[in-house]
Amino acid sequence: MKIEILGTGCSKCKKTKEMIEKVLKQRNVEAEVIKVEDLEQILNYGVMVTPAVVIDGEVKVAGKVPDEKDIQKWITR
Repeated sequence: MKIEILGTGCSKCKKTKEMIEKVLKQRNVEAEVIKVEDLEQILNYGVMVTPAVVIDGEVKVAGKVPDEKDIQKWITR
């Protein structure tokens, strides 16, 4: 599983990364977590507001920090 956190480094982007890593650890799920800060790459996903989360090429959320329940759903499918 490849998880990309899109954002330029704001506090919400950092919080999103921390929450995803926490849930992965709790669920004992292995994933490649990548922080994407390049605006061109972010725009290639059609994302206009950050933070955003992309899992295996699919945008799951944009413009807000996801909650733990959402993250758990995404990583267990």
